[in-house]
Amino acid sequence: MSLLELDGVKVHFPIKKGVFVDRTVGHVYAVDGVSLKVEAGETYGLVGESGCGKTTLGRSVLRLVDITEGSVVLDGTDLAKLPGEEMRRFRRRLQMVFQDPLGSLNPRQNIESILSEGMVAHGIGKDQEERREKIKSILDKVGLPSNALARYPHEFSGGQRQRIGIARALVLEPDVIICDEPVSALDVSVQAQVINLLDDLQEELGLTYVVIAHDLAVVRHISDTIGVMYLGSLVEEAPSDALYAEPKHPYTKALMSAVPVPDPEVEDKRERILLTGDLPSPANPPSGCRFHTRCPWAQASRCATERPELREIGGGHRVACHFAEEIASGALELTRPTGIEAVTAGEDVVVEPTVAEAEVPSVLLPADSTTKPDAAAVKEKMPTAADAPGDRTADAAAKDSDAAAPEESGKGSGGTV
Repeated sequence: MSLLELDGVKVHFPIKKGVFVDRTVGHVYAVDGVSLKVEAGETYGLVGESGCGKTTLGRSVLRLVDITEGSVVLDGTDLAKLPGEEMRRFRRRLQMVFQDPLGSLNPRQNIESILSEGMVAHGIGKDQEERREKIKSILDKVGLPSNALARYPHEFSGGQRQRIGIARALVLEPDVIICDEPVSALDVSVQAQVINLLDDLQEELGLTYVVIAHDLAVVRHISDTIGVMYLGSLVEEAPSDALYAEPKHPYTKALMSAVPVPDPEVEDKRERILLTGDLPSPANPPSGCRFHTRCPWAQASRCATERPELREIGGGHRVACHFAEEIASGALELTRPTGIEAVTAGEDVVVEPTVAEAEVPSVLLPADSTTKPDAAAVKEKMPTAADAPGDRTADAAAKDSDAAAPEESGKGSGGTV
């Protein structure tokens, strides 16, 4: 039996409407039937575009959001059925590293207080001195000095704050750590340090990770198994190398084609899939396959009416697509374009004027002029002080000209052309 198993997990948020009495008029289907298994000591990567339900799924495992339907089994215990107090005690075995390293730390507490709070709640350590020694040991593992105990979160850099978040999870000695975008808020150089730190801690302490991210390079580096989510559902799951070598689902193919290749020759020749259409709303998901409204290989006869199940196709590879094999073999042709069409001959192309052209008064250009006038000729035609009417001064004439210009050109305040 796997250490962590999710079976048909659904998280639906009600949409309420009303002035005096709230009525439920619909639901946001944030997570809609996700099933997966995480083995002890492995790293499970969860990827997908923003809004697909990755973070909500991670929070549902810890019961930070209520589970509408399904089961979350950790080492034989269904967390979805545990009452509040039992779930609170069980959370020692499940911890989370949050996406925002500063927002997840209390700015009014020093580091020792932040890290010892969970230890006190779960009865770890006989007294404060014993807890302090353990905290110092954990800080050393994550690469922070022991004098950090008396400092506050704002005194650290982003990478150091993320290390504090990791240390807070480690002090409780958990079995599973859910890392929600653990490096997305960090610089690239710091990202590598934190990823290597997670790897080292996993080898040393035998930890199990669920890494939620949208950076495919990060997920590939750290994960053993990868699951791809789209609009609240898991559409593909496979070992890391197999998924990157040969993705089966059209959505995964599009994701992988967006990853840049450092070799210029390969980058110029590789296939690129550009999806058309907008991401559907999770409050009103499409019928049938959730991806059929954007899929380049969608078949109206089946994709729009029948929702595909996540099925095994060999080698630990699971995919939720009716025609995965036909797409892989090339037997199924594209049903909609996947790229951006270039402008063809005969189409109107609007070219904005340059600054130099825009500064030339339109009254100085012939009606049928298509070329830029000579600068000397324009200067020769510009009005001078000698052209001012009567005995008025040049300054007065210039002021009148400035005041009348917006009305003549139609570009004054509130004016129209």
